[in-house]
Amino acid sequence: MYKRQGGPCLDSLEDLVGQSRDAGMAVELSVMGEERSYAATVERTAYRVVQEALTNVHKHAPGAKAVVRLAHREAEVALQVENGPPDGGGADAGLPSGGNGLVGMRERVTALGGVFVSGPTDAGGFRVSAVIPDAAAAA
Repeated sequence: MYKRQGGPCLDSLEDLVGQSRDAGMAVELSVMGEERSYAATVERTAYRVVQEALTNVHKHAPGAKAVVRLAHREAEVALQVENGPPDGGGADAGLPSGGNGLVGMRERVTALGGVFVSGPTDAGGFRVSAVIPDAAAAA
């Protein structure tokens, strides 16, 4: 993938995950499929969803382990951020937020024709999932 002008993109996810690790979070990044570039709006939206989800883990589930999954698919990019239950202690790590929480994430994804789902897990954690169509493939 290549970096695009005008904002963060998917090739910056490792750096984003690294920032969360540096702030004390145990976080794993899993990438599946063949990496490629997407339309700039798709890349920015996917990045911002992960950024906001990780910020929410820091704020609302201190000490929880998180897993970020990114899947490159034929005509879409899918992502998921899931954390376990909070482990107590800790506070806001001061990481930059991507926007307006869950509402902002949903608005960004659905504006591109994607699907956004979030909610608690049976294990006491929280999951944010998004599937965003590849606008370049539709063109």
